[in-house]
Formats: sequence, structure tokens, C-alpha cells
Amino acid sequence: MPALPGRTPTVRSAREEDAAALVALSQPFVRSGALRKRPASLYAAQAEDFFVADVPGGPLEGCVGLRVHPAEPGEARGPAGILYNFCVAGHRQGRGVGGGLLRAVLAVARAQSLGVLFTATTGGGDLFLRYGFTPTTVRRAPASWAASLDPRRGARILTMGL
Repeated sequence: MPALPGRTPTVRSAREEDAAALVALSQPFVRSGALRKRPASLYAAQAEDFFVADVPGGPLEGCVGLRVHPAEPGEARGPAGILYNFCVAGHRQGRGVGGGLLRAVLAVARAQSLGVLFTATTGGGDLFLRYGFTPTTVRRAPASWAASLDPRRGARILTMGL
């Protein structure tokens, strides 16, 4: 179902009951290889990580997850945030939905006093770059997250200090 005409999506925290809609929203990106496949049960269990863009009475228009990784023993940095499963419905791309999601998640990351954010993208990462992310190496990322990345996907690692 397309967005309601003239209605701008708002960003809110996801809820467990959004799990099936998160799967549906992510599916085209999973098919293209841009996102990893995640079952609805995982989205439900990790709903507190997600922010969604939606129009009341319409489908989800976009989502992004933010997971906090505490500093590991021996690291000089504080907690880091990982942005993941960032996607915007095809009919909403280029209309500010991704920017709205990114602004919301950046505000939350700053409020949580995260010192740095990381993300992995199989695309160009243009939106992230416009918001101040820069390319980095996986060695600078939290080790537990870096170990979870599949090198066969060829993801580009981006970071942003807060």
C-alpha cells in the first residue's frame, strides 16, 4: 500500500508489533543483497534498536537500527553505536525519509553520549557521507561487530565522531 497522498512520514521508535512490517520493508533490499535476511522474531526481539518512518494508517516507509557496543577491555574509546538495517521504501527514496531517520538516530546517539558511530554499506553511502560519515577500516570498529561482518558482501565501513 503506498503512502497516503500529502502525508509526511514521522519517525518513531519501533515496537514489537512492527516486526512483520520491518521484514516486508527490508525484503527488497535482502533480495538485492544490500541487507542481510532477518526473521520477524529477530526484529521483534530487537525492536528497541529500531526507528521507523511511517504515516498513520500506511505502511512503514523506512527504518534504521542503532545498537550500542560498550568499549571493550583495553580500548581507549567509550561506547560506540552501530547503525544497521537502514532502508527506505523505493517510492520514498529521494524524498527526505532517509535524512529524517538519520537525523533522529544521530540525536539519540548524542543523547546517549556515544562517541562514535559506525555503519557498513554495500552501496555508495552517499546519505551517510552527506551527514559527515567518512570511510574507515574495520580495524577501528568494535571487534564484536567487525567479527560479525561477512567479508564476501564487500561492505564499505563508514564512521562518524559525535
